[in-house]
Amino acid sequence: MPAMPTLLRSLPRVRGLLARLCAGLLLLLPLPALADLAPGSHELALRHAGRERSFIVHVPKTHRADRPAPLVLALHGGGGSMEVMARDRLYGLVSQSEASGWIVVFPNGFSRLAGKLATWNAGLCCGAARDTGSDDVGFLRAVVADVQRRLAIDPQRIFATGMSNGGMMSYRLACEASDLFRAIAAVAGTDGTAECRPGRPVSVFHIHAKDDDRVLFNGGSGSASDTHADFVSVPATVDKWATLNACRGSVQRVLDKPGVVCEVRGGCAGGVEVRLCVTDSGGHAWPGGRKALGGKGSDALDATAEIWAFFARQ
Repeated sequence: MPAMPTLLRSLPRVRGLLARLCAGLLLLLPLPALADLAPGSHELALRHAGRERSFIVHVPKTHRADRPAPLVLALHGGGGSMEVMARDRLYGLVSQSEASGWIVVFPNGFSRLAGKLATWNAGLCCGAARDTGSDDVGFLRAVVADVQRRLAIDPQRIFATGMSNGGMMSYRLACEASDLFRAIAAVAGTDGTAECRPGRPVSVFHIHAKDDDRVLFNGGSGSASDTHADFVSVPATVDKWATLNACRGSVQRVLDKPGVVCEVRGGCAGGVEVRLCVTDSGGHAWPGGRKALGGKGSDALDATAEIWAFFARQ
């Protein structure tokens, strides 16, 4: 019994030693897998350049934290919103995410109206984002970084696509964030950047309708355009990126069927690809998709499926 007081006095030291030992063992264990976002669509926000900016992340049911997945940013058109771009009946991007197992993110452009009528500062176009000099490249970099903290993302397979002003913004990302984006795909939106010095070759896929009445195929602004900007032509855009990517090969026609023709510029630096698909009809729309205010794009091409196949090759 005389030894009991000594034992009681030593208990705190024993507990402290055990606590330090357990802490040390925990450090040796592997970190828990990322599991911040469950499968489904999630609306998130972050602060950038003094503003709160929003984005939607869609996580497919098959996503696993131990299998890093490709990431696609899908950028809405001018005057649209992230909710519009995420409507599956219009673009089919959520279904494509589920079918491929890829993460798709729908960021919202610059807006003064609670996220509505949003635009992107893509250089030549568009709206308040351009007029205020919105740092949309910085915002989209921040979106990717935020998603990478939440989900397992393959850093070598990060892509951007967009419709109209969103397509133009994809070109700006290729110019100014080539360290992050491996490839881009633009639908109905040409390259309006004044300066473009990508740090490495970037694969580019352009899709456009000959009868686009907003961003005219041969340049300039169509009668239906809200901005009436002097848009760069489709041929000039494709030639620009063939030059930037040092494509030395000939033009190869890879698809020729009623309503659509696709061509690829060969022999590009770093093995990248410059691809163009032109539909005969469909106007200012996403081929294979539907317009938010009614109507649809050309049925001769499924833009969403073609873009995914293009990204998968990179």
